[in-house]
Amino acid sequence: MPPRDPAHANGVVLVGRHPQAERLSAVVQDLTDGRGAVVEIPGEPGIGKTALLGLLAERASGAGVAVARAQAAHGTTQPGQVVRELLDTLDVRESPVGRELGAEVRRVLARWAAQRGGVLVLDNVHLCDEQSAGVIAQLVRTPPPGPFVLALAHRPRQSGPVLREALEHGAETGSVIRLAPSSLDVRAVSAFLGHDGSQTDTTSRHTLSQPTRDHAYTEWHASTAPLTDDTYAEQLQAASGGNPRMLRILLAARWDPDEWPLSCGPDRDGMLREAVPVLTELDSISTDAALSVQVAAVLGDPFLPDDVGAVSGLGLQRALGAFTELVAADLIRPLPSGGGYVFRHPVLGHVALQHASPSLRGYAHRRALDLLTTRGAPVLRRARQAEYLVGAGSAGAHQVLVEGAAEAMAKSPAVAARWLRLALDHLPADDGISALRVALVLDCCRALSAVGRLREARSLMHDLLRHQSDLSEDLRMSAYAVCGELERLLGRHQEAGAVIRTALDLVPRPLPVPLPAPVAELITAYGRVQLFRGAYAEARDVVREAAEAAGAAGPAVPYLRALGALGDTQLGLLPEAVDEVTTCARMVDALPDAAAVTMPDVLAMLGCAELFQERFHDAYRHLERGLQATEGATRRFIRINQLVALCHLDQTTGRLESLCRRAGEAELLARMTGADEAAGLAMILRATGLLWTRPRRDTDKLLELAGEGLSLALRKRGWRAAVAVGLHAHAQFLGGDPAACLRTLVEEGGPRLQRLMRAWQPSLLALASVAALRCGDVDAAHDWARTGEAAAEQLGLPLQQQHVRRARAALHAAQGEHQVAAGLFREAAESFRRADLPVEHAWTLVAGAPSVGAVHGSQQALEWLDTAGKAARACGAQRIREEAARVRILLPASRASAGTTVATAQDASAPSTVALLTEREREIAELAAEGKRTKEIAEQLFVSTRTVETHLGRIYRKLDIPSRAALPRALGRVAHRPTV
Repeated sequence: MPPRDPAHANGVVLVGRHPQAERLSAVVQDLTDGRGAVVEIPGEPGIGKTALLGLLAERASGAGVAVARAQAAHGTTQPGQVVRELLDTLDVRESPVGRELGAEVRRVLARWAAQRGGVLVLDNVHLCDEQSAGVIAQLVRTPPPGPFVLALAHRPRQSGPVLREALEHGAETGSVIRLAPSSLDVRAVSAFLGHDGSQTDTTSRHTLSQPTRDHAYTEWHASTAPLTDDTYAEQLQAASGGNPRMLRILLAARWDPDEWPLSCGPDRDGMLREAVPVLTELDSISTDAALSVQVAAVLGDPFLPDDVGAVSGLGLQRALGAFTELVAADLIRPLPSGGGYVFRHPVLGHVALQHASPSLRGYAHRRALDLLTTRGAPVLRRARQAEYLVGAGSAGAHQVLVEGAAEAMAKSPAVAARWLRLALDHLPADDGISALRVALVLDCCRALSAVGRLREARSLMHDLLRHQSDLSEDLRMSAYAVCGELERLLGRHQEAGAVIRTALDLVPRPLPVPLPAPVAELITAYGRVQLFRGAYAEARDVVREAAEAAGAAGPAVPYLRALGALGDTQLGLLPEAVDEVTTCARMVDALPDAAAVTMPDVLAMLGCAELFQERFHDAYRHLERGLQATEGATRRFIRINQLVALCHLDQTTGRLESLCRRAGEAELLARMTGADEAAGLAMILRATGLLWTRPRRDTDKLLELAGEGLSLALRKRGWRAAVAVGLHAHAQFLGGDPAACLRTLVEEGGPRLQRLMRAWQPSLLALASVAALRCGDVDAAHDWARTGEAAAEQLGLPLQQQHVRRARAALHAAQGEHQVAAGLFREAAESFRRADLPVEHAWTLVAGAPSVGAVHGSQQALEWLDTAGKAARACGAQRIREEAARVRILLPASRASAGTTVATAQDASAPSTVALLTEREREIAELAAEGKRTKEIAEQLFVSTRTVETHLGRIYRKLDIPSRAALPRALGRVAHRPTV
């Protein structure tokens, strides 16, 4: 939990500094009690040393203690200058000299602090002149007696040996309190992002502050939180190194993780305004050192002295001299391996680059490109230089930029998009609709779509399609394929289908062998559009034909195979789909990681198909492998699909904590990109995970969340909507509303649930059967079960068959056929256990315990419930534990001991049952259990009858009882008849 009393300094909230703040408060308290101290605050530049000194000064001043401040600055070279300035501050008119200086300063400070205590705050001590540093070292070793605190901040890398030795000795002996602020962790960075809604307002007084949102509310409604996911905070923490100053500079630059580390962000002015302390450092060095820093920034980390000397014109010797100065100033650092130098922090290099004059940068980039070209450097390094030379008279820069974009496309699509836009802007005016321009537009749109900039990409494509008559057939097919994909990602399934069907008329039939790349791209796009529309049958034949025409190798083969596997699985054509998945998995598993991560969409489709085919281990393997290629905001839409599929896996395999975390990330990403269907699906998944893990009292909020998710998912009638309906119905059943569950299934899924996900149809039919049974409609329950058994038999998926078997067991139990029911429950539970599905295993044991008790006695039923409780506890399924407690109460006395009455656990377990209710619900339940009517309860509690009825409905759901007649037994009471 975040600290209740965060650190404040001059109105600024310091996140991640609570331990240091508490220690400084203790120092001030000791000071008021007459005890002094020496406090050292060492750390990297920008880590927050000055802020902690300010916090100490503020708290000391608030306690009535005298505070004096002094600060060394760049250019402090006169002997004893810092100490003399300090004495001037204390109104000491005659300054001692030479060896007397240290002793006199100590006496002056002792007199100054004697009356009400004193705190001397010294900042940037590493910049002190040698004599001042010596005096401070003496004060560290022998501070003035009495209520005096010496607090100093410094950079250990730049401090002199005398001061470092004194501080180190004091820390070892305990006479110096060392408070070294550490780098901010991800939680602290998230706190700042959560508090500062703008995320870029660097004038705000909140420096890395704690969030003030109502966590209890935002836990259910993530849409109220800023659209910043945990991955973004993790990446921002990694980019800044947890350094508060660098974090603020990145936010001021409007940092984009997709373009890091090649760019800090588009807001150069904002970055330089926030980087004033860094610019002060850069302005304090010599001319040669300043030039070397700027050229090093042009070259980028890591850089070599001879390269800097060559590009800058300084030559090797002068460059080496400059490097010596820069290392001493801790602006650059040598690599441990000896392979060159890097900036102290990557952000410093970007600040230095933007601080350089345009003329110097142009000259340096040109020289750097020539040098790298001569050496045959990788195209990405050359493209970084070419970016600044396109349109500046460099003949080869344009081609380098295009080649660099092609290389960056897989891992840095945002960078590729920027370079392609730049290349497009600098094509010759008389170029017209050339093949080069069209190719650049198509690649740019692909890159933009990968990072979620769909409308920008769509605008580019529609501008291009205005000139479609000027395009060759191949380019026209590629253009329609890209346009159709963009329409699909924007949720416009009908438009997407229409666009691609127009282009299908251009495809020669039968398909040529080998399959041309534009034809493969078009057919793949068509198959995806129909897949997400829930109409893959329309594309199946052409996709299969394309897969055959593509042969056994080629870039299009994995895409077509994975698409065919998922499509056939969606249609319930399991024999063909199983073979296709096996073939595709062999193909993908043989790829090295470098190749596999370039096709996360293939891994996503393959993983989804394996999920539906109950090949859970393989699904995890492929989805998580693909997830590595979509970190952060890169390839957002593919990542959303991966996360949603992993959520399904987590729910199925009982990884409930992971389910809730992944669903939260998926929802945020989907909201950022406007993917309403995916956001709704993620909300329902998260609600379901929380329904399993949260107490029953949270049910209403979670069902509300699931309902909001369904509304979003149903905005577009496609595959995701069909999946969302089944998930929402399951959430309603889990929340204690079987009638609503059944209504959702029938109204949205059709009379036989034919509109729902084919691979999951048996389990949904089983759900409908149990829901109908709970509603008292035994005939309908039998009908649903028979339909589910037929569907499961046809599909042939083992676990789907077990869901139906469990529903059939519930029917037998309801009819008193407990011998048959117990056997079916046992078989289903064992199957779920062997498949490592702990939630389904435990749920089945709880459902079957009453039948087992009726046949084999209460002792065995209790053993089932104990086993269920252990499985539920292991995966955090609180709801199963509560249900097990309820069933335990209702078990009859054991039949194992003839003629012996064994007391049930009712009385002992009643308190745990009552604990499920809120205080008001408990009050109403008690009165109703005593036999009072609704009107009487309302009059006694001064509420309306409607309020009482609403509470009673919630009570019945939480205790899983049909009516108030069951309340006395559930509460461990003797039933009363309602009064007249």
